[in-house]
Amino acid sequence: QVQLVEPGGGLVQPGGPLRLSCAASGSIVSVNTMGWYRQAPGKQRELVATITNGRNTNYADSVKGRFTISRDNAKNTVNLQMSSLKPEDTAVYYCYALLQSGWGNRSSYWGQGTQVTVSS
Repeated sequence: QVQLVEPGGGLVQPGGPLRLSCAASGSIVSVNTMGWYRQAPGKQRELVATITNGRNTNYADSVKGRFTISRDNAKNTVNLQMSSLKPEDTAVYYCYALLQSGWGNRSSYWGQGTQVTVSS
């Protein structure tokens, strides 16, 4: 019923930029929080950045000053602008949303994930 679609990802050289996007669709009343998590092979999933409907942001220490998260509330979309990418940023990035469904319940949803590879 509710879907998070996250096109983007790809191969980028160290120091380069990359932009990720995610759009929520379906029986949605409101989207409270959206953000991105990532998971590298052999490591647990970790938070990258989140943004509330009031545009309060939270970033992992490892990406502060390099990544910028933003959202368009009218379109239920969230964007992650990544710059100064490092090899350790290589991971599968998952879009996350905490939202109010058409039945009045707040639930967490996840995108399908997109691969980001930072390498020369």
